[in-house]
Amino acid sequence: MRVYLDNAATTPLDKEVFDAMAPFMLEHFGNPSSIHSHGREVRAAIERARKTVAGLLNTSPAEVFFTSGGTEADNAALICTCRSLGIKHAISTKLEHHAVLHTLELLERQEGVQVSYLRHDELGNLDLEHLEELLANQPQTLVSIMHANNEIGNLNDVAAIGEICRKYNAVFHSDTVQTMGHYVHDVQQLGANFIVGSAHKFHGPKGVGFLYCDGATKIQPLIQGGAQERNMRGGTENVYGIIGLAKALEIAYRDMEEHTRYIQGLKDRMIHKLREQMDDVSFNGLSEFGDKSLYTVLNVNLPASDINEMLLFSLDIAKISASGGSACSSGANTGSHVLRALNVDPTRGSVRFSFSKYNTPEEIDYAAETLAKMYKKQLA
Repeated sequence: MRVYLDNAATTPLDKEVFDAMAPFMLEHFGNPSSIHSHGREVRAAIERARKTVAGLLNTSPAEVFFTSGGTEADNAALICTCRSLGIKHAISTKLEHHAVLHTLELLERQEGVQVSYLRHDELGNLDLEHLEELLANQPQTLVSIMHANNEIGNLNDVAAIGEICRKYNAVFHSDTVQTMGHYVHDVQQLGANFIVGSAHKFHGPKGVGFLYCDGATKIQPLIQGGAQERNMRGGTENVYGIIGLAKALEIAYRDMEEHTRYIQGLKDRMIHKLREQMDDVSFNGLSEFGDKSLYTVLNVNLPASDINEMLLFSLDIAKISASGGSACSSGANTGSHVLRALNVDPTRGSVRFSFSKYNTPEEIDYAAETLAKMYKKQLA
């Protein structure tokens, strides 16, 4: 049995998505910028895909721009907002994905943007009163706070953050990569100026994503070179990737209720099995709480043991694919900046299991039993 429990890193491609993409790999090969019939039929397919994504987000197709993935979309939102609007103050958290943190560090170095970070507790709960304090003292600010954390699964109240940002006339970007396709995103309710998606996180192809940019926020493109994406992103479009993204998001919304219930059941089963078979096990952040964390992510805090140094390798030998790491750095493992920010005990091990519609209860049982046996053997 080979068990894949690293779905927060990437998900398997849905066969229904591949079937939608295949004709644009083999038959419909025209350049969408060409004016002849080969180009026009592909251009029409891209615009249908854009309309599909926009409809699911409850917005206009004119506010959806296709990118190479979530990282590019995050970069475009942050860099182009600061440059185009002359913003010199940004607010974020130390728990963000590096696509956001490293981009803010670049803006700090190269553009003179002052970056402030929100306070949070040791479970990762954000202090929104601190957000108000920072915004009250610094008008014309860019706020970047993720919808859910990719490591510990913590869900943030994006709608409440959006309301605070509107109160102080701040521009609000939310990295929604981990939640896109797993939760309904109605941009009319969220109050975010920017949200993003990456197809491979919801059973679509790799190398394609999108940026939602509300029509009132006017920014210049990040990538120059052509008039594609209504002058917002130069470069020939990833046609079959875009077709796959739209189909994957359509399927995700279509089956969301069923899959949410099923995957939450798998996560609950993993929590129960681990607690049943291990004495000293806990869970990082809010990942054990179903209403406060992503139903797809569980971050397990494990006993201090020599096995922690080679934990992921040992799981891989047992044919279990997972990810994560300790709060400390060792060898090639740079450690988790999220777990360090939460002051997780660096002597303990951590592993992230992340689930999808393709996992089975039998796989969950095998992974939990295997992990428990590893520690029982080491601690015996």
